[in-house]
Amino acid sequence: MSVDYKFEGWMGDDVSSSEGKMVWREFQPKPWEETDVDIKVTHSGICGSDLHTLRSGWGATEYPCVVGHEIVGIAVRVGSKAEGDIKVGDVVGVGAQNDACLGRDGPCNTCNAGLPQYCPHGVNTYNARHRNNGKSYGGYALYHRAPSHFVIKIPNGVAPENAAPLMCGGITVYSPLKYHGAGPGKKVGIVGVGGLGHFAVLFAKAFGVDEVVGISRKEIKRADAINLGCDDYIATSDDVDWVKKNSERFDLIISTVSSDDMPFNEYLALLTHKGTLVQVGAPEAPISLKPFSLIYGRKNVTGSGIGSPDEIRDMLQLAADKQIKPWVEKRPMRDANQAIIDLDAGRPRFRYVLVNDW
Repeated sequence: MSVDYKFEGWMGDDVSSSEGKMVWREFQPKPWEETDVDIKVTHSGICGSDLHTLRSGWGATEYPCVVGHEIVGIAVRVGSKAEGDIKVGDVVGVGAQNDACLGRDGPCNTCNAGLPQYCPHGVNTYNARHRNNGKSYGGYALYHRAPSHFVIKIPNGVAPENAAPLMCGGITVYSPLKYHGAGPGKKVGIVGVGGLGHFAVLFAKAFGVDEVVGISRKEIKRADAINLGCDDYIATSDDVDWVKKNSERFDLIISTVSSDDMPFNEYLALLTHKGTLVQVGAPEAPISLKPFSLIYGRKNVTGSGIGSPDEIRDMLQLAADKQIKPWVEKRPMRDANQAIIDLDAGRPRFRYVLVNDW
């Protein structure tokens, strides 16, 4: 079956593409399978992962690459074997994962447990290869092709510009908050009041935790943190006594920062006995961890990555029910190069979303 649309997008050809040198051109999506869905992209969130990938910060990128894994648009082609009840014309989204083995290659503990995001054969939405060896290209584009298992219907009540950044940024913090029992009776610290951290504040408040505290370097972010819903704010660079003042304060800390010089051991000092720090930000270099930071207090350090399709559906429904609205600034798709430059400079408050105007 031929289609009357072309797959075109912002192509990164080398490391310099992260400096605003992506090039708009046509690309070949993965070969069509009857389990697939084609999506006309209307909105694509800009994630820090896009920059890390464009500059090969997490390892060598397979160029050329179209980034963008916070995709929302209209289903324009639905395969005869597509999962779920997706129909042509539905508003749908795709996050950071495009495929997994789903038990097709034999026993897979994570897929069998309903956690395909941890599948050892998982396929990223960009800079990866599908099972049929087709390259995965992301959402800085006119169209996107994805296996239907990872295509999510957007519920009524969630605007597409709000849904897009939830598909990666939102689920990255929603999943560990829920898994680690954020709710009444808990005190939660959010390290990094930014693109990821602001989602964590919104969801922690929606879960009804007793206290949500933003933790960042500079006092200048206090007003934003309080306006988001934080009950308090800690400025680590502007208060020499921040560790002493907040010792053993939190049951749970979500660290969203991607800096390799973060004061990680000091963050651990803020945990209660048996408290947990979840690292979701991914620095490009190692960080320092002193064992005694864990030993005293029997403290826990763990990580978390995105979420399953079912978790994404639950998150989107919570966003609809609670009217959770991320802080979003819409940018034209044609201005994607400038938008990633602005992201790298730390200008968004707190999330850029590209809107297709072509």
